[in-house]
Amino acid sequence: MLGAVVSILLVVAAAYAVTQVGGVITLLLIAAILFLAYKRLPLLTFTATFTVLLAAYTLLGADSAPAGIWKGFLWVLLGALWLLNVRPLRKALITRPFMKAYLKLLPAMSQTEREALEAGTVWWDGELFTGAPRWSKLLSAKPPKLSPEEQAFLDGPCEELCRMLDDWDITHKRGDMPPQVWDFLKSKGFFAMIIPKKYGGLEFSAYAHSCVLTKIASRSVTASSTVAVPNSLGPAELLNHYGTEEQKNYYLPRLARGEEVPCFALTGPRAGSDAASIPDTGVICRGQWQGKEVIGIRLNFSKRYITLAPIATVIGLAFRLFDPDHLLGDKTDIGITCALIPRNTPGITIGRRHFPINIPFQNGPIQGRDVFVPLDFVIGGPKMVGQGWRMLVEQLSVGRCISLPSSATGGAKAATWATGAYARIRRQFNMPVGRFEGVESVIARMVGLTYTMDAARSVTAGAIDGGEKPSVPSAMLKYHVTEMGRVVANDAMDVHGGKGICLGPRNYLGRGYESVPIAITVEGANILTRNLIIFGQGAVRCHPFVLREMTAARNPDRAKGVDEFDRALFGHIGFTISNAVRSLIMALTHARFTKVPVSGPIARYYQHIVRFSASFAFAVDVAMLTLGGYLKKKENLSARLGDVLSCMYLASMVLKHHENQGRPEADLPVVEWACRNLLYTAQEQLHSFLRNFPNRFLAGVMRMLIMPRGLVYSAPADRLSRQVAELVSNPTESRERICSYIYKTLEPTNPLGLLQEALVLSQTAEPIEKRIRVEGVKTGKVTALDLPGQIQQALALGIVSETEAAALREYDRKVMEIVNVDDFAPHEIGMQAQPAAAADAASVSSVHVA
Repeated sequence: MLGAVVSILLVVAAAYAVTQVGGVITLLLIAAILFLAYKRLPLLTFTATFTVLLAAYTLLGADSAPAGIWKGFLWVLLGALWLLNVRPLRKALITRPFMKAYLKLLPAMSQTEREALEAGTVWWDGELFTGAPRWSKLLSAKPPKLSPEEQAFLDGPCEELCRMLDDWDITHKRGDMPPQVWDFLKSKGFFAMIIPKKYGGLEFSAYAHSCVLTKIASRSVTASSTVAVPNSLGPAELLNHYGTEEQKNYYLPRLARGEEVPCFALTGPRAGSDAASIPDTGVICRGQWQGKEVIGIRLNFSKRYITLAPIATVIGLAFRLFDPDHLLGDKTDIGITCALIPRNTPGITIGRRHFPINIPFQNGPIQGRDVFVPLDFVIGGPKMVGQGWRMLVEQLSVGRCISLPSSATGGAKAATWATGAYARIRRQFNMPVGRFEGVESVIARMVGLTYTMDAARSVTAGAIDGGEKPSVPSAMLKYHVTEMGRVVANDAMDVHGGKGICLGPRNYLGRGYESVPIAITVEGANILTRNLIIFGQGAVRCHPFVLREMTAARNPDRAKGVDEFDRALFGHIGFTISNAVRSLIMALTHARFTKVPVSGPIARYYQHIVRFSASFAFAVDVAMLTLGGYLKKKENLSARLGDVLSCMYLASMVLKHHENQGRPEADLPVVEWACRNLLYTAQEQLHSFLRNFPNRFLAGVMRMLIMPRGLVYSAPADRLSRQVAELVSNPTESRERICSYIYKTLEPTNPLGLLQEALVLSQTAEPIEKRIRVEGVKTGKVTALDLPGQIQQALALGIVSETEAAALREYDRKVMEIVNVDDFAPHEIGMQAQPAAAADAASVSSVHVA
């Protein structure tokens, strides 16, 4: 914080020197000082070097009155620097008083807030807060890769599952998946991807888990949601990390075999996004269990939006635990606790279903009234009472990085794959609709966003497999990947037009489009995630000094706390000054001289990310200094800073993803589009941050250091968009890479496979069709209005051969099969009664166990 003040004072002093003193030597001195600050030299090294420079300047510089004032200021500054090198003196004069004032301003931190901050690990997000990210940390990470076993699962059971799924039957006729699909999911281990092999699970990597969900989501949102939940934050994950050996040995094999179906109940009518304030209670008391008196918990709760609840056999339950009779100890309010409750426990009402926006995955409410369970039902046993919130936030960072981002990416890939082909085979005004410039720009946006989503998904999953638990990136992915998915879904609908909005067996977009708000809403509403979590958590968790300062100030060992606070404080001051200088220099030079570890056409994007990192870090320190705790209430400002952080992170993921794939040259247009789009967004969000910063003087100073040349980044150009659109409107290798891990097998019931077949056929059909148009229609020899009639006349005129006519007829038939939409008799519209067999296998009527 002091660093921001010092930075501003130095800027004023430098401005005085340039305007009042002038001279080449003065400019050289200022340049040398800026260079030293840019290089982040240690304080002692900087001071010694500055001493030599100032001595030389005093001898060689001008002797005017302004020069004398300027030199006097510099010698005073040098004296202060030497004093700061004497740690006992600076601790007494600066650190102790500042720490005392800092403690008064430091807001109290609850246990749940502390646990949320301490959850997970700091990875590349932390580097972006430094102003000088070390690219070696990112580029040295191993590319994510499927094992032979994982690849076989994708090619075998996952492929077979997709073949079994009929989304119209699931969403419109049954309101559920058929019994054979449920049996297949359970028997093939789809609910056991995160369960260790020693318990009968698949023990897949995070990357494999993500790829499986991506592929299923390209076929059916209902199926992907069903598979995601048991493999995300829930009983299996919590048992695996915190369960007792007895709990693991009992539940994990049963979950792996599908004998138990889990759900996890956290959200309720009175506590949604504010999950830490759940009103559901458990009270420690004595009660009867299986004929014996035991110490247990009497539960009262009301939960909703619980996926798999209607068919769950075991309920993971989060509640607040109290011990009024002190049966466990002196504490009355023990805190949030997690327990496993069998479905048939007396007092539980379960089985009714919600209907989430026409997507009938099993989801519903659970209520419990005076439900008594033994204390051993707590996950991890009695020693883990009160540890529920820590358990949840520690594991949420992993699950949130995989489930929703993977499902959203799968949907976006399917939409992009379909739209690229549809725009090529669908003709209007005698040309493919994808050749219209307006449609090209929309398709390019779909491709660029899908590539960004996939890069973030795969690279972050690879980091998890490398041992990271990236809590802040999990929030970034949750928000930005699902929001990008929303844009892609809208764009796909725009290109498809009426084809997209008419529901029926032929429609391959409608249900995915309808499902978008589900991903936006669950696991933390997107508005909350953007406004409060990404920057709010990142500013403390990822900043190199803030958490260290807070921890040191609260250290009960006063002497040690002062020492740690002193190191963090003066490190922070130097950090802020350096970032101010780095921001200015890189903004003025457009980061052209910034050293990065790669060369070639994408090196500039590495440089730009470093530039934004310095500007972002400086802006953060100024905002935290001037607004303090009020910054948390200025949600729009913190959201914009979070957007800048997210854009840097996502652009880094794009570059790393390109690196992981072997730097294919053909993909450079989409890499450039994605990076330009993200950097432009980062610029605009920084610009909006500065426009709305409350202190207008500081906003002006920040703008001078961050954007001295104004707004220099632009959105992707039309020419680039055309190149990107061409990548998916043709059967290219880039199209295959961008849309990898989707269900595109050619078979009669798979529209993605049929679209690809038609796209490939268009390469030979279009020249034939063009010949008919040029030699027949335009000359007046061919007068038929429809293509079948034109083919017949062209064949008779010898414009096309019999083989060409047959090929073009077959192509037209396949295209019209795709373009056509469904229609229904009046009585066929509406949800039909669910078949009894499906009800028996996959649904349970509402049950209250007395």
